[in-house]
Amino acid sequence: MFNLYEALKNLPDHPGVYIMKNSDGEIIYIGKATSLKNRVRQYFQNSKNHSMKVSAMVSHIAEFEYILTDTEIEALILECNLIKKHKPRYNILLKDDKHYPYIKVTVNEEYPRIFMTRKIEKDGAKYFGPYTDSFAVRETLQIIKKLYPIRSCKKALYFGEKNGRPCLNYHIKRCLAPCTGRVSKQEYANMINNVLFFLSGKHDELIKELTDKMNEASENLQFERAAEFRDKIISIKTIQEKQKIITTSNDDEDVIAYAQNEDKVCIEVFFIRGGKLLGREDFYFDNIDDDESLLSQFIMQFYSNREYIPKNILLQRQISELEIIESYLTQKRGSRVYIKVPERGLKNGIVELARKNAVAALEQLKYRILKEKNMTDYALEEICGILELEDMPNRIEAYDISNIQGTDSVGCMIVFEGGKPKNSDYRRFKIKTVEGSDDYKSMEEILIRRFKRGLEEIKELENLNKSISEGKFSNFPDLIMMDGGLGQVSVAEKVLEEFNLNIPVCGMVKDENHRTKGIVFKGCEVSLYKDSNAFKFITRIQDEVHRFAISYHRSLRTKSSMTSILDEIPGIGKKRRLSLMKYFESLEAIKKASIEELKKIEGMNEKAAVAVYEYFNKNGKG
Repeated sequence: MFNLYEALKNLPDHPGVYIMKNSDGEIIYIGKATSLKNRVRQYFQNSKNHSMKVSAMVSHIAEFEYILTDTEIEALILECNLIKKHKPRYNILLKDDKHYPYIKVTVNEEYPRIFMTRKIEKDGAKYFGPYTDSFAVRETLQIIKKLYPIRSCKKALYFGEKNGRPCLNYHIKRCLAPCTGRVSKQEYANMINNVLFFLSGKHDELIKELTDKMNEASENLQFERAAEFRDKIISIKTIQEKQKIITTSNDDEDVIAYAQNEDKVCIEVFFIRGGKLLGREDFYFDNIDDDESLLSQFIMQFYSNREYIPKNILLQRQISELEIIESYLTQKRGSRVYIKVPERGLKNGIVELARKNAVAALEQLKYRILKEKNMTDYALEEICGILELEDMPNRIEAYDISNIQGTDSVGCMIVFEGGKPKNSDYRRFKIKTVEGSDDYKSMEEILIRRFKRGLEEIKELENLNKSISEGKFSNFPDLIMMDGGLGQVSVAEKVLEEFNLNIPVCGMVKDENHRTKGIVFKGCEVSLYKDSNAFKFITRIQDEVHRFAISYHRSLRTKSSMTSILDEIPGIGKKRRLSLMKYFESLEAIKKASIEELKKIEGMNEKAAVAVYEYFNKNGKG
C-alpha cells in the first residue's frame, strides 16, 4: 500500500521528474523539478493557493514516483519525452505529428537536384523551409523547374561521364541532360546559384541579373532568348508579390504568441525565413489555469521533433526556465539559439501581429464550433424523427468489417458522442473464430466480444463502487449503426437479444458507386434527402468507420510485408526485426536509412546494420 506521507518525507533534494498516478495506476501528470523535495510537497500544501485545475488533479493523486537526473536540462528533456509517450490528462498536450515540408537542393552532388522533403539530414545539401503549405512548395518547385532545366532523375552523375541516354525532359527542354556528359559543370552551377538566390528570397539580385541578360540578348538580336528571360522575370515578380516582407532582418525567426477565451487557448506560430513570412500554424488547447508553464511546455514539445530550429524565437511574454530551454535548443540546433521578448520596435509589432492572429483564430473556432453544433443538433433531431426514437442519441457506435479477397478479416468500432468523433473510444478487433470472408459471422464475433466485455466490466466497476463511465467497454450506445444493409442489422439485433439489451440498430446502405444512399431500420430501407443534415451526418459516420477499418487492415498488411522482407536478411532475427519496425514504422524509411542510423537502433550492431543497408542498396531492392 502506497504511503503518501512517508513518500513525501523521503523525497530527495535533487533534480528529476515526478510522475503522478490515480487509484487505477494511470499516469495523470508528469512534471520536472530542480528540487523534487520542494516541488512535489507544494502540491499537498497550501491548497488555497492552487488553481482549480491543480486542485482537481491533486484530488485524484493516489501515488507518485520519481526519476532522478544529473542536471535540470536532463529533467527537462526526460519530462518532454515522458509526456509525449504517456499523454497525461493534466499536462499540456501538443497534438502535432506533422513533419513540415522543406525544399532540398543537393549541392553535395556534382549535378544537384531539387525536390521536396520532410526530413533534414546532415548530408551537405541545402534546405529551405519549413513551409506549412505543401501545395505552395509544389507550386514553387514547378516554377523553378519551368525557369531552370534542372535534372530530376536520381542517377549518380559525375562531370564528363556519360550515364545513359537523354530522357523526355531533355527533349521538352526541362533538363540539360548532364547524363550525356556534355554539360559543363560551371554552366550547371550557375543555374543552381540562381535557384539558391530565388529560394533565399534574393529576388532583386536575380531579377537584375536576368534583366541584364535579357538586354544583352535583345541587343544581339536574339529575340527568342530575350523573351525567355522576360518570362522568367515575370514569374519571379509574381512569386515576390505573394511573399510578405515582415522584417528587414535576414535571420530566421519563429514568433510565438497566444490568446485565450473562456474555453480555449490558441497558440500562434509564425515562420519567418530571411525576413519573409513563409507560413503560420495554430494550436488549440483546453483552457489552461497554469499559464506560467504554458509557453515553456509548448516550446519543449514543439521543438522536440523539429528537424530545424531557427536562430531566434520571439515570445509574447517571459517564460520560466528560459536559460535551460535556450541551452537545450542550442544543443539541438548545434549553434546559439536566442529566446527573446521584444518590448518595442518592429519585432514587438510582429509578436503583436501573431497575438492578433491568435485572437482571430479563437473567434473563428468559436463560430465554427457553434455552426457545427447547430448542424449536428439538426441532424440528430432528423435522425430521431426518422427512427422514431424517444430521446436524441448522444452516443452512437458504428461497426464495419474489412478484408481483402476474403483473407485477414478485421473489424472496428467507432464512437460519436454529442455529434463528434470520440477517438479514445475507437476499438479494433482481429477476427479470431471465423475463416474466410464471412462478414456476417465476423460481425457477430466482434459484437459478442464487445458487449460481453462491457457487461463484465460493468459488474467489476459496480463491485469497486466506481462509475460505469470509467470503463473502456462499459459505456453502451444509444444507437448502433452498421455499415451494411438488412443482413448486418439482423446480426446486431440477434446479438443484442442474446445479451438482453434494448438498443436501436440501423444499417447504412450504399449505392452502386459505394456512396451513402440511405438507412435500413425495422426491415425497411429509408431514402434520405441528400442536402439534409441527417444525410450528411450519416455519410460522415459511414466514411469514418470505413476509413478506420481500412487503415487497420492496411497497417496489418504493411507489418506483414515488412516482416517477410526483413526475415530474408541474414542476422536479422525477431528482436531486431521488431526494433527496426518500431523505430522506422515503414519499409521505405528502412531502405533510406544509413548504416550509422541503423546502428543506433536497439539490438543492432555494425554487422547487422551493414547487412540491412547492403540488402536494400547493393541488391537493387531499394
